[in-house]
Amino acid sequence: MPLLEENSLARDLPLTIPVIIIGNGPSGICLSYLLSGYRPYLNDCAVHPNSILLSKLKELKHLSIADQDLEYLSEGLEGRSSNPVAVLFDTLLHPNADLGYEYPSVIQWRMETQHHIPHIVLGKGSPGGAWHAMEGSMLTISLGLWMELPGVNYRDLSTNKRRNTTNDRATSDEIASYYKNYVKLMGLQNNFVDNTYVTSVMKLHRNKKETDNCEVRTEMTNSNQELPEKECGSSALPQSIWEVRGYQRVCNGSHVPFCLFAENVVLATGASDSPVKLNVEGEDLPYVFHCISDLGMAISKQNLNQSSDPVLIVGAGLSAADAILCTYNNNISIIHVFRKRVGDPSLIFKQLPKTLYPEYHKTYHMMCTQSYSAASGLYPDYTSFPEHCVVSFKPDKNCILESGNSLKVFKISIALVLIGTHPNLFFLKNQGQYLGLNPKKPISCRQNPIDIHPYTFECTKEDNLFAMGPLIGDNFVRFLKGGALGIASCLAKRHKKKGKLIVNEGGAESPGSK
Repeated sequence: MPLLEENSLARDLPLTIPVIIIGNGPSGICLSYLLSGYRPYLNDCAVHPNSILLSKLKELKHLSIADQDLEYLSEGLEGRSSNPVAVLFDTLLHPNADLGYEYPSVIQWRMETQHHIPHIVLGKGSPGGAWHAMEGSMLTISLGLWMELPGVNYRDLSTNKRRNTTNDRATSDEIASYYKNYVKLMGLQNNFVDNTYVTSVMKLHRNKKETDNCEVRTEMTNSNQELPEKECGSSALPQSIWEVRGYQRVCNGSHVPFCLFAENVVLATGASDSPVKLNVEGEDLPYVFHCISDLGMAISKQNLNQSSDPVLIVGAGLSAADAILCTYNNNISIIHVFRKRVGDPSLIFKQLPKTLYPEYHKTYHMMCTQSYSAASGLYPDYTSFPEHCVVSFKPDKNCILESGNSLKVFKISIALVLIGTHPNLFFLKNQGQYLGLNPKKPISCRQNPIDIHPYTFECTKEDNLFAMGPLIGDNFVRFLKGGALGIASCLAKRHKKKGKLIVNEGGAESPGSK
């Protein structure tokens, strides 16, 4: 994988890269696959349960789906994503998946090198992103086949021997390994730069100086940084470009700064950068954690055992449930605090089938039957406190809870606050807040996602800046692939419209198709 250095950019990379993707999780990997020249076509033998959609696809079956009208193809489709292209691509890859069927994909992938768009993918670790940081034995919410990326069957790479037709979920370790191997198998590794940390993304606007066959120096209105001199002519640089700055952590632990310029930037950073906090007194004390991996580490180091004071777990989502199961299975006492009532219809447990998610329904049963006010005795090491909130954490490891007008005090060993995560877009102006549906609030994957054009995934507030995955509300891998299709389709159409030169992998230039 390439090494990024400021003084090596002119030698190793073009002056301006067409696309920089920030984030090397499944979103960034899938987009790299499409930008590398892999193109989706309707399979000649395709059979799809939606006859209207199939009829539309057959109208222009000689064209790649990326070259077709995505709005027309998406019309009338319904699914579990609010983004129409995500629903379209999902129903092509997994027809009627939500009805429990496992129909074959109607997509045939073809490699067309003339459609390769040069790009690089910047990621903090190995390809796969946050999947490498998860506790390895945890099972995914989605079925394993829904976690796969185009062109490589997940089951073909899985070593898991416990697969069956009723429960085909995967572990985090399996998925992380699949994504890392996928990049190698599809020959994408030269597009990926590992161990990179982006610190600034800024749009630079060029002062317009139109001259023919002359050399000019381009001034940037938003930065002291100037691009190198470039000859004017038919291939003049765009009116505005993106400056991406950061550093790469190298083998000896040192940080090598880099500065890149791009015509387009894609935000594919996911949503797990920063934990949501309670913002209460004592939350910064050393026994208060916000990541489930800290629980696993405390258990493995034997800092927690059966004789420890209870572990306080805050939250009523799946991360909190995972922490409860891990703690309970190690015979450690649990105090479980959450704001909602146990019968609240919005609890995630009510949306999961019991046959596929027995462990989460066990957690929900514990929450309902073993509360502080009506303990059944079925789970002696667990007590739930619905409709409670944390008031403060004290230095002596006492925690104060509140419900209504009453306060309760408990001595605990550690606290795990697992109430969600949000993206950290600190490298953007105003932390990217201006890009949201509500520009007055921070970006939140569920409450305030980035506002995009529904068929191109370009930010409505910023040209040539795209977003995909959890940042726009697509939290499941099966739907983020639609973002890759939308962005790749948009960029390919713009290249064709401009009659732009497309650089192939060998660095030679050939006229783009018109």
